[in-house]
Amino acid sequence: MDFSQSQIHKQASKHQKKRLTQDQVRVLEGSFSYDKKLEQERKVQLARELGIPPRQIAIWYQNKRARWKTQTLELEYSALQLRLDGVVADKKRLEREVDRLRGELQRTQEMVLGLAVPSSPLCSLSLSCEENGSPSLLGDANCHWGNAERLHAAELYRCLMGAEDPTAK
Repeated sequence: MDFSQSQIHKQASKHQKKRLTQDQVRVLEGSFSYDKKLEQERKVQLARELGIPPRQIAIWYQNKRARWKTQTLELEYSALQLRLDGVVADKKRLEREVDRLRGELQRTQEMVLGLAVPSSPLCSLSLSCEENGSPSLLGDANCHWGNAERLHAAELYRCLMGAEDPTAK
């Protein structure tokens, strides 16, 4: 080995940092969990207690903060992803419910349009229950289309609820 290789080997040995023992890491972890920032006096105290240079402690803290921040972001992302999944599932459920209700509304509109409208704005409709217990609309046999008017929603509501025609008073 010549002089230059020997010189390089010595410099590399000087700059190689020592690996921390499990006990040292445990002490640093405990200190980090207490406070994420390292004050100068705490750094010096830990260096004396652990027998390692203060610079190595500062670098350990810096690296630990970076790892901690990444882990925190990953946990937050996971929590947000779970919430998003729940919201997406709710959205799909609500979309199915909206489709079901639209179909029900369309069937009801078709049923209402199939009923004749008498000369008065209110048709005598009765609400009854079929054998399976679900309500169905039964139109009066005397209802005719008249002049092809359709029931408006408010008029239909009054018919269904058995209310009197407010204009008839």
